[in-house]
Amino acid sequence: MPTTPDCLYGRIMKFLTFFLLLPETLKRTRKSGKQLNKLPVCYEIVTLSLRKKMAAELYPASINTNLTNSNSTAVTAASKKTIVQVTQTVTTPTTTATQQNINNNNVETAHWQSTHPTLRERNALMFNNELMADVHFVVGPPGASQKVPGHKYVLAVGSSVFGAMFYGDLAEGDSEIHIPDVEPAAFLILLKYMYSDEIELDADTVLATLYAAKKYIVPALAKACVTFLEMSLEAKNACVLLSQSRLFEEPELTQRCWEVIDAQAELALRSEGFCEIDLQTVEIILKRETLNTREAVVFQAALDWAVAECKRQGLGPISRNKRAVLGKALYLVRIPTMTLEEFANGAAQSDVLTLEETHDVFLWYTAANKPKLEFPMQKRKGLTPQCCHRFQSSAYRSNQWRYRGRCDSIQFAVDKRIFIAGLGLYGSSGGKAEYSVKIELKCQGVTLAQNLTKFVSDGSSNTFSVWFEHPVQVEQDTFYTVSAVLDGNELSYFGQEGMTEVQCGKVTFQFQCSSDSTNGTGVQGGQIPELVFYA
Repeated sequence: MPTTPDCLYGRIMKFLTFFLLLPETLKRTRKSGKQLNKLPVCYEIVTLSLRKKMAAELYPASINTNLTNSNSTAVTAASKKTIVQVTQTVTTPTTTATQQNINNNNVETAHWQSTHPTLRERNALMFNNELMADVHFVVGPPGASQKVPGHKYVLAVGSSVFGAMFYGDLAEGDSEIHIPDVEPAAFLILLKYMYSDEIELDADTVLATLYAAKKYIVPALAKACVTFLEMSLEAKNACVLLSQSRLFEEPELTQRCWEVIDAQAELALRSEGFCEIDLQTVEIILKRETLNTREAVVFQAALDWAVAECKRQGLGPISRNKRAVLGKALYLVRIPTMTLEEFANGAAQSDVLTLEETHDVFLWYTAANKPKLEFPMQKRKGLTPQCCHRFQSSAYRSNQWRYRGRCDSIQFAVDKRIFIAGLGLYGSSGGKAEYSVKIELKCQGVTLAQNLTKFVSDGSSNTFSVWFEHPVQVEQDTFYTVSAVLDGNELSYFGQEGMTEVQCGKVTFQFQCSSDSTNGTGVQGGQIPELVFYA
């Protein structure tokens, strides 16, 4: 039926009256406890319409062009074009960021923020990501550099250096910053920590990462690097780490390096790492009073370093050049403390000493009137071994503690890092006797050290020390197994009243029985009364 003007006018007035009264209606609805969960029908319709519009804007790709409405026509060609344009505008930056992102390979949707609820997750996605990057770093030396995107705010929050660089009084507006003295891999580790609190370290990059952490004053990352280095410290890298710890001014790491170098001096000085250090560090090591090794080993290490230094300087490794690169460091070797045989077979034939120096050293060994030498003549103190004695008494009886190739074994753990140097063993209870013995140190079934040797006992209840070839580093809170297989005709003393825990100086030992023991030794009694160690 056609609509008259009066009827149309009436409908318009009703509609306007409804909207004029709508605020009061909503206010009364909110105040009413009965209608909290239900709004007026008109309001629900408006809200639904808005929700549909928002959904269309947020998820344009999900719109089905075949959707129809009974009260509307099909989507026009112009509307279709608009939808396609919106979709392209949203996805193109994401694709570009993904292509340029080196290590953060997460392919994100246009609205990635909604799928990552925490700030840490969203920040982590920005790591090494071109999306919203407002600064770029060219990291590494020319020819081996890498371009890394960054976000000034995140970097400034994580580092006072970056804060001053981007927002300080002398802040520069450069969008590209060159950092030639930092390795790209280390810089990425630094940035990953600043974006996500995640630290990924390995032996190849930890020193470079420590340098980057120190340069940009990120102490938590620097501490993690030092801890990693301490855990990986051993004789073969101790000298290199000593040099680096001095450079980075890390006194705790320096002390740990000295502990290893002192106790395992021969291994440390013969390592390739010793040949890679700077001259100043070489001099400091050669001055060290507590190096626990023979002087012949120290002299040979100095020569090996000189050969490597000649190569670094492009010099031939001839005697004159080796002496030149060593300089005064040569006179830190305590040549007169060698035995005459060691000097004659080693230093005297090295051609590094002058004929006059060689002549004077020989006279110093043999003549009554000894010439004055430029080399230190006081023997190094080395380290004093400590002994952990686990029995309160010893005894002997007929037909007890006989040795026929069976194994005596015990397990132990310590509460701080030490170096096991050898074992103390009981000897014959029937007078002087010789024993051959194989000693072994294992951890979780892996042999760390072993030695086949002999010792002679004098018939007393004293213990007799047998040594590993080199002291072995033992970590705290881990059980190790020491074993001794003796072979001898005589019965021996044995320990009694064994203790499960022994305090020895600043180190606490714990003992428990070993399944490897087949000759009767356990916590309460038997062989292996002592562990000899450095701490």
